[in-house]
This record gives sequence, C-alpha cells and structure tokens, in this order.
Amino acid sequence: MSFELKGRVIFFATNNVNKFNEIRRVLSEYNIAVGMLRVKALEIQSNSLKEIAQASVQDAFKRCHLPVIVEDAGLFVEALRGFPGPYAAYVYQTIGNEGLLKLMENVKNRKAVFQSTIAYCDNDAKTPLVFEGKVDGSITHEARISNGKSGFGFDPIFQPLGSAKTFAEMTLEEKNGFSHRARAIRNFAEWYKKLQ
Repeated sequence: MSFELKGRVIFFATNNVNKFNEIRRVLSEYNIAVGMLRVKALEIQSNSLKEIAQASVQDAFKRCHLPVIVEDAGLFVEALRGFPGPYAAYVYQTIGNEGLLKLMENVKNRKAVFQSTIAYCDNDAKTPLVFEGKVDGSITHEARISNGKSGFGFDPIFQPLGSAKTFAEMTLEEKNGFSHRARAIRNFAEWYKKLQ
C-alpha cells in the first residue's frame, strides 16, 4: 500500500525529541510540516559530519521511502585540537559536561565552534543534499542553566558569541536565533521552499 503526500511535508529521522522540537519550530516559520520518524539510521564513524549525515539519510530513506532529513552535529574545541568534533554525542554520553570541563581546567583559550549538518533525501535526489550551519562561541568555566531547564548535550557549557547566556539558559526561540542547528535547517528550508 502506498500513498502520496501533498504539500510541504518532510520527516526528520531522530530519536532526540529536543532536536525535533528545535527543527520543527524553525520549519514552521517556512510553513513546512515535519514529522518525527523514529528509525535508528546507520551512523558511520567518520571525522566528517557531512559523510556521517549523508550515510545516515541514505539509510533512513531506504527504510521509509519518504522525504527525510537527518542531522548530525559536532562541538569543536580549539584548545583540544577540535575534540570532540563529530564524536560529541559519544563523548557526552561517556564523560558529559563535567568531563569536558575537567579537560579544560586551567585552559585560557575557551574558543569552540558548534557545527550542524542537515542531509536530505527523497525519490528525486540521486545523492543526499547537505546544508550546514555553525556558531562560534566558547566553553564556559561551569555548567549554567536557568528556569529549571537543562538544555541537552553540551548546551549548559556552550556560550555563543554575542550572547551572555549559554544555550541551556535560553528559551527555544532565543537558542534558534543563535544555534548551528537553526542555521543549517534555515539553509535547508530556503532551498526546499523554492521546490514548491
């Protein structure tokens, strides 16, 4: 049984509801509807966010045959030679914010970059299309949250350039004004709405 979707509807393959909510909020600005697709897409090991996202979206598309996006992000800390980079999720799961702050003890250079890569695939795409976003900032000396929120991932220890707050201290609207993910999804949305 097959069906055809009309209009601007895409699917985001993720198990992270926080990422889904950030992306859904941005896409709503463009009148693009997005559904959360809970498939565990293949995630290859690579030093390239682009390669990881492309492999993941191809795998997700093979499973669902729907217009689908995946997102992969990395935190690149200058003093740590770009670590954890594309391995940010694994590093967060193993040592967390406390572990990264421990690695940064007595380090004066706190510069860091958050990068996001969105990959898109559908029936017409011969190869996945990739859209990127990044934000410069710094690693704080301690985790900072507000309003009982904790953000997710490294949000409590990343302060974007131009803000006095960490991502975890921001509302979703504030974060989407700065974030790497919002920039990547806006790049995608600008391209996607031209197709319609």
